[in-house]
Amino acid sequence: MKKRKLKVVSLIVVLVLALLCWGYQKVERFADTPLAIQQEAIFKLPAGTGRVALEGLLVRDKLIRNGAWFPWLLRLEPQLAEFKAGTYRFTPGMTVRQMLKLLASGKEAQFSARFIEGSRLRDWLLVLQQSKYLKHTLAGKSEAEIAVALGLPEDTHPEGRLYPDTYLYTAGMSDIALLKRAHLRMIKTLEAAWQSRDTSLPYKTPEDLLTMASIVEKETAVPEERTKVASVFINRLRIGMRLQTDPTVIYGMGDAYNGNITRKDLETPTPYNTYVISGLPPTPIAMPGQASLEAAANPAKTPYLYFVADGKGGHQFTTNLASHNQAVRAYRQVLKEKNEK
Repeated sequence: MKKRKLKVVSLIVVLVLALLCWGYQKVERFADTPLAIQQEAIFKLPAGTGRVALEGLLVRDKLIRNGAWFPWLLRLEPQLAEFKAGTYRFTPGMTVRQMLKLLASGKEAQFSARFIEGSRLRDWLLVLQQSKYLKHTLAGKSEAEIAVALGLPEDTHPEGRLYPDTYLYTAGMSDIALLKRAHLRMIKTLEAAWQSRDTSLPYKTPEDLLTMASIVEKETAVPEERTKVASVFINRLRIGMRLQTDPTVIYGMGDAYNGNITRKDLETPTPYNTYVISGLPPTPIAMPGQASLEAAANPAKTPYLYFVADGKGGHQFTTNLASHNQAVRAYRQVLKEKNEK
C-alpha cells in the first residue's frame, strides 16, 4: 500500500515538474517571440499603468498576439515589471523581453526637428507645427511674444537668433523649450565668432556681425565663396556704399514677395531695402550657420565691390561697375542659352 502511494506521489511530482518545465519553456518562448510588427512602432505608456493594463495595451495595439503568458513572464522575471511611463520606439525583430527591458530602462524614443541654414523664423514655426510629438504652445503667438518667451531683451526681433541644426527631443517637450536650446546655441556660437573676429571690421555690436552673417547665408551656398561675399559687403560699408542685396529686399517685402523682384520693389522703401537704406538692415534676415558667422567675422581681404551669379552655381566677383555690368551680361547670356535648350 505504501509503495503504491509512493508511486502515486512520485508520479504526481514528475507530472508537476514536467508541467512546470513545460510552462517555463512556454514562458521563455513567449519572451523570445518578436513583437507582431513589420515596421517601427511608437508606443505610449501612460503614467500609473500596471501589469494588467500594460498587457491590455499591448494586445489592443496588436504588438503581441496572445497575452496568456505575459503575467507569468513578469512573475518569473520581476525586474521586467519595473516599466516607466513614456513614449517608446519599438523596432521590427524586437522580442517581448527586449521590449520590456526598454520600458524598464526609461529610454524614451527621440524625435528630430531639422532647421536648415538660411531658414527664417516662420519656417521654424512651420517645422515645429508639423512635429506631432512636441507640446505646441506657440500657435497664434506673434514674433514679439515669441521673443519674450525666449527671454530676449525688449523690442528684440527673434529672427537670426536661433542656431540652425537638427535637434532631438522626447515626446511632450514643448516647442518653446526646443527654441530655447537653439537660442542658447546661437548665443554661444555668436560669442565665439565675435571674440575671434577681425577687430578692424566696421561692426559696433555682435548683432551687426549676426546680421551680416545672415546676409552672407542667403547670398551663397558655396562654402568657398562665403568669405569673398562677406568681403564685398564689408568693402561697401567702409566706403559708405549701399549694400544693395536682394535677400534683404525680399525679407522686407514679406508676404508680398511672389518669387520675383521688380524695379519697383527695389525702389520701394522698407526698413530692409538696402537699395534704399544705408548700412546694415535693422535685424538679421535669416538664421545663419556657423560657416557664415565665421565668414562674417573674418572675411577675405579683397578689392571686390560687386558679384553676380555666373550661371554655374557660383558667382563672378568684380572690382568696378563696368566689369560688373559685363559679368551681368554674361550671366544673362548663360540663362538665355539654357532656356533655348
